[in-house]
Amino acid sequence: MLTVLGTPARYCDGLSRRSFLKVGALGVGGLTLPNLMRAEAAVGKKSHKSVIMVYLTGGMAHQDTFDLKPNGPAELRGEFKPILTNVAGIQFGEHLPKLAKCADKLAVIRSLVGQRDEHSSWQSYTGTVMDVAKRDNKPHFGSVVARMQGQTDPTVPSFVDLAPTMQHKPYNTPGPANLGRSAAPAKVDGDELAVMKNLAVTPGELQDRKALLERMDAFRKSAGQSNSVSADTFHDRAFDVLTSSKLVEALDVTKEPERTRQRYGKGSPKHLGDGAPQWNDQLLMARRLVEAGCRVVTVAYGFWDTHGNNFKYLKDQLPLFDTGISALVEDIYARGLENDVTVCVWGEFGRTPKINKDAGRDHWARVNFALLSGGGMKTGQVIGSTDSAAGEAKDDPVPYPSVLASVYKNLGLDPHAMVYDVSNRPNPILPGGVLPIDKLY
Repeated sequence: MLTVLGTPARYCDGLSRRSFLKVGALGVGGLTLPNLMRAEAAVGKKSHKSVIMVYLTGGMAHQDTFDLKPNGPAELRGEFKPILTNVAGIQFGEHLPKLAKCADKLAVIRSLVGQRDEHSSWQSYTGTVMDVAKRDNKPHFGSVVARMQGQTDPTVPSFVDLAPTMQHKPYNTPGPANLGRSAAPAKVDGDELAVMKNLAVTPGELQDRKALLERMDAFRKSAGQSNSVSADTFHDRAFDVLTSSKLVEALDVTKEPERTRQRYGKGSPKHLGDGAPQWNDQLLMARRLVEAGCRVVTVAYGFWDTHGNNFKYLKDQLPLFDTGISALVEDIYARGLENDVTVCVWGEFGRTPKINKDAGRDHWARVNFALLSGGGMKTGQVIGSTDSAAGEAKDDPVPYPSVLASVYKNLGLDPHAMVYDVSNRPNPILPGGVLPIDKLY
């Protein structure tokens, strides 16, 4: 029996990390993911940099959440009041009390510029608008990371996309484009997930099937046929993943204490509008996946296209957003991951300063916000500001691709390095003029 003394840091749920890690006579069922991760750390397994990106489908109203203008006229300021955060001089909207209590762990960018009035995830995930990305065959940033850095573990994908398939197609995740299938995400939705979840066979049966494929290969070779089945690298990797418990365990949030799931708020897998669900279990899955070895995890979250009844809708939906994102941020710090894991929360554009006749706010691409946390960044700050109507960037305008440049930097990648496509041609990750956000460092 091996006993290892942990560090004295304390989790946000009150549990001390100065606990004894006992590794020894564990049954298969007892080797849970947290125990596995701690055991690997005890024997000197290197940490890896990773990112959890939460994409807000539809565009959340920045002036009702993180950039309130309480002194503006009624037709601009809306119904919500600002509240104090735990950082002097920073205020959030009244329906974000839990995020207000962890503002010291957040960098709030209030002056994102350059986005287009375009309902798509492509701006967030590729650093350019959808038609340009398609024309130039630009890949998802997670595919770039997968191509450049590979897997930390042969049984854990480097890039996992938790986004469901949404009715509005441009909300859905861009593909690997010119980087090819090997850089595609493992989709925890749709056909690929169905194969993994519905494969109702035991590891022993899987081994039997693999042995059958190997016998078929031997038969083909003896018959003079050159094509094989089980020798294919993708088959080998598939069997490795399916016979490993790491990925399945990471996705199983029931392994977490019930109080942890309650702290995240469970939400629902039911889609909102033509966008994503508010399913907070996926935020917990994301945290577990990066701990298991994933480099990039993407989550599509909620539906924020509030052309009508903006304030009633936000009153209903912001509390769950507040609960889930604050729990994720707190966990990253409580579990000692704040230098290795970046959390990025943003959407495709902001909302109009003026409230329309339906008590809603329309699309507004001139300025937007983003939340960043962890990643070794300087937090507890606001970067940039907007004018009195929250309609234009006033100080420190931040081009939106600079958020991705900062994410790449946090992952240990030069955002201007070359990534080689399937034809072995070099392509810059981001254009040379797109720089990380200085004030984060």
